[in-house]
Amino acid sequence: MTEEPDRPAAYREPQQARSAATLARVLHAAEEIASDAGLEELTIAGVAKRAGVAVGTIYRRFEDKEQLITALTGRMLERREEYVAERLRAAEPSLSGVMDAYAHALLQSFADSSSLFPELLRTRGARSLDRGARTITELHQLLLEAAAPYADQVRRARPQQALDTAARAILGACFHNSVRPDAATGEEATHRYADELADMAVAYLLTPDLHRSDRG
Repeated sequence: MTEEPDRPAAYREPQQARSAATLARVLHAAEEIASDAGLEELTIAGVAKRAGVAVGTIYRRFEDKEQLITALTGRMLERREEYVAERLRAAEPSLSGVMDAYAHALLQSFADSSSLFPELLRTRGARSLDRGARTITELHQLLLEAAAPYADQVRRARPQQALDTAARAILGACFHNSVRPDAATGEEATHRYADELADMAVAYLLTPDLHRSDRG
């Protein structure tokens, strides 16, 4: 099976600590330029200058700008996964504590480079979308694992399904906030919005199913 045309080959991962440090510096420079000026203004030469490396150093790792952007997308998504996992590990040991930590961590992670992150996923083709989908799956699983010890507190008829629904609702709300023109921004607004998302999720989980007549 051949790769789809819009999927650039994977870049060459560093094998040594020094190479890994150089790669981290290059990707940091690329993110700064893209965040400040947009992806269209990102060039290999500009990244090399900002990172303090030779242009050839970048081309030994990446075939072109598209591969560099693919790597940048991956690193940004990895950071989101690590950040949310860390916040969940530090959450108050309760159902509400987990939901609160999850909502705040997600909203903050999506707010980082808010103008760049949606652009990366929207304009880079199937590879970025596939990587983004894997991150969404990972973030979803992180909540389910963190909430598992408190599943007996859930009052819905199907606790695991209810936790799944709560995870999807918070994920969707946080991503939607990152792409809408009137997004909640600033520390106070994002904190309040995260509080509301967590309260909504907890209220749903602690509310028994409504009695409904069977529907054919």
